[in-house]
Amino acid sequence: MSGARTILPGATIGVLGGGQLGRMMALAGTNLGYRFVTLDPTPDAPCGQVARQITAGYGDIEAARQLAAQADVITYEFENVDAGVAAALASESYVPQGSELLYTTQHRLREKRAVEAAGARVAPYAAIGSEADLRAAASRFGVPCVLKTATGGYDGKGQWVVRSGSDEELAEAYKTLSAAGTELVLEQFIHFDKELSVIAARSPRGEVKAFPVSENVHADNILHLSIVPARIPQEVQAEAERLAIRIAESLQVVGLIAVEMFMAKDGELFVNELAPRPHNSGHYTMEACLTSQFEQHVRAICNLPLGDTELLTPVVMVNVLGEHVEPLLARMGGDDEAAKKLGVTPKVHLYGKHEAKSKRKMGHINLLTKDVQAALAWVEQTNIWRSQNDD
Repeated sequence: MSGARTILPGATIGVLGGGQLGRMMALAGTNLGYRFVTLDPTPDAPCGQVARQITAGYGDIEAARQLAAQADVITYEFENVDAGVAAALASESYVPQGSELLYTTQHRLREKRAVEAAGARVAPYAAIGSEADLRAAASRFGVPCVLKTATGGYDGKGQWVVRSGSDEELAEAYKTLSAAGTELVLEQFIHFDKELSVIAARSPRGEVKAFPVSENVHADNILHLSIVPARIPQEVQAEAERLAIRIAESLQVVGLIAVEMFMAKDGELFVNELAPRPHNSGHYTMEACLTSQFEQHVRAICNLPLGDTELLTPVVMVNVLGEHVEPLLARMGGDDEAAKKLGVTPKVHLYGKHEAKSKRKMGHINLLTKDVQAALAWVEQTNIWRSQNDD
């Protein structure tokens, strides 16, 4: 079915994917009066703990049709949903995000071309179809440069940082990544000063709003901290938000789009990646903004007026990985003297995952504060993240 429509509270929202993003989306949307049903292969998935769940694989078209039969509108919570399933659902139910955005953002080369078409810069890149292509492009870009699979890959997976540019290293990099059976892309390395992201929302009625810029710190290729306000010049903040809005409009996004960027030392911005969904770097909005990214996503896909994105308080979001759960829970049982002393209010969000695996995202904490340095000091002093404190 096609054509934008307004989906009012009381309706049921179907979510392809039952992870933590779906869970937080359902919690926010339930407050507005919506019901939720999710499709996920893991029994009792995080979203399934707060919504009805259909337990089946993402490529199971019959299960997807069952989801459609129970839902008035369908969305997705991660971009590796089978685009064919999304396309089939769009033909027989209401999927306001469509499948075209998935098709674009699931492939790095298509994504980069779309970003360039929107008038934003990306790092110089080359499509790699052979080891000879890789040698030629690496010679052109110099080292370091980054070889990536065009599809799949997250949290640093599906990437190889080429450091020496030797024939041996290039041969090994090509052999390793080409084994995935997907196209490859080589990117020139940007010597950046900051990693930034902006979450923008757009509704079918064409309304667009951006959240404040997040300054992101990674450890082991996994997001560790998001700092808001970002510690960058005001004019760079404004330009980053403009870029995110321009991309949302150019791609005719419905729902959220996360635009990840590098800020070079001269303040120039390069778009690195897009994610057409709520994003880890937007979790700070849950307490720190007038409207959370999850409520905004629900508003956008349901064609309600978008909420105000004003920042209410400085905030640092810190991820809780599997190895952090035990020390965090032990800390939660007692008084937090460091928080009192530093004037920091920790807001803990745990996702309900059954197994706390190392490097697996199990939750996050939003540290509300008058000064982000105090929140960063709290992270340091707790020693929960001691292996990442130097990042």
